[in-house]
Amino acid sequence: MMQNRTLGLEAACSAVSWTTLDKKHLWGRNYDFDRLAEGTGMTFLPRGLKYQGVVSDEKMPAPHTAAYACAGVGILMEPTPVLYEGMNEKGLMGGQLYYRGFASYEKVSGPDEHSLQPPFLVYHLLAQCASVEEAVLWLQTKIKLADIPFFGTVPPLHWSFHDASGETIVVEPDRDGLHIYRNTLGVMTNSPGYSWHRLNLLNYAGLRDGDYPTVELDGETLDQCFSGSGFQGLPGDWSSPSRFVRLAFLKKYASKGSNEEEGVSRMLHLFRSAAFPLGLVKVSHQSHVTELDRTVVPFDYTVYTSIYCAESLKAYWTTYENWRVQCLELGALLNRKEPLSISLGNEPDFLDRTPRQ
Repeated sequence: MMQNRTLGLEAACSAVSWTTLDKKHLWGRNYDFDRLAEGTGMTFLPRGLKYQGVVSDEKMPAPHTAAYACAGVGILMEPTPVLYEGMNEKGLMGGQLYYRGFASYEKVSGPDEHSLQPPFLVYHLLAQCASVEEAVLWLQTKIKLADIPFFGTVPPLHWSFHDASGETIVVEPDRDGLHIYRNTLGVMTNSPGYSWHRLNLLNYAGLRDGDYPTVELDGETLDQCFSGSGFQGLPGDWSSPSRFVRLAFLKKYASKGSNEEEGVSRMLHLFRSAAFPLGLVKVSHQSHVTELDRTVVPFDYTVYTSIYCAESLKAYWTTYENWRVQCLELGALLNRKEPLSISLGNEPDFLDRTPRQ
């Protein structure tokens, strides 16, 4: 198994699905890494786009043709674009996260029509599938995740997908085969696998949104003097297990918002609770650097946060330096024939509300 990091394909991240009170279905993620590859942007990919499932020195199978238009953060590359995450015109949403130490793919003697390099799975499913149900069928019958290097490595990945049905699946390529977890909690971070994270929640079964009452100890009465005691013991570090627990309980108790705008705003608060501040998560070893990596810092940090809505087909995002919420409407681009990449807008953007005489 190759574990070198390249192109940001193996960034540590957190993902959450979310439903507002008016039944808007949202899926989003934090992208945590020590860089962002040059050329990365909010990317539009039209219907009818031809792309390869495998890019290698070997003879490549016939190209695929996209049935659906997509938008998401990624890189326009030839002959196949890479999406870290995104959404298609039917409202299927999802993305890839780092799965170090666990991901395992099929060894192939030569690529065939079902072979797919792992970094292409997000775009392939969004380009071909209208729903989570269809994505599961494709994963079971039409896709073979192949152990073929891309930019010098085979990145260890796992995936989360969500749609307007409300179901969130987690897809993990383990040594004993491909696992597809149905009707999950709608939370995913990094290693270990989803089943371990789910079981680990039992260690925090006593957490609750209500404060604990007055305490009686050997004749002494201790009255409350602060709020939040119900969540004493909630882990606050940036490890994958801690982020999973934190986001699982935040998803359970946090106010969902009455509509899409409120939902996106409140979901951003959840992601900030799991975000990596620059300078606190030091990279323990220098990962593989490609020609697209211009600025590499010695820390993992939350490079950007993105959220997608299955009903409105809108993509929202913020970056580490720019907390102004930016937006793209996929529906307004559906007649476009050519791909498009838009800058994530990393520069700080402050709104001056000072009255002028």
